[in-house]
Amino acid sequence: MRVIVFFDLPTETLDDKKEYRNFRKFLIRKGFLMIQESVYCKLALNSTVADSIVQAVKSNKPRAGIVQMLVITEKQYSRMEFVVGESNNTVVDSDDRMIIL
Repeated sequence: MRVIVFFDLPTETLDDKKEYRNFRKFLIRKGFLMIQESVYCKLALNSTVADSIVQAVKSNKPRAGIVQMLVITEKQYSRMEFVVGESNNTVVDSDDRMIIL
């Protein structure tokens, strides 16, 4: 499963910018990978893990702005189409149990 976080946070004041940085750093510390600017994704092995990820994001949400989450299956995620651009393959982002490098 994948947990995708979409966010649009205000960056008008110094406090807004600090909250933006803290939320983004939280996502990175928790193992989220940036798909696009303000769109982050994390792999979860099952729905229980996905639920705990969702709860962790909810407990660290910023005060203002929009934060949305979407939990999808690996099959749905693999059907994502690139209309312009291409996938970045420098990061191992797979649910395979054994990865041969």
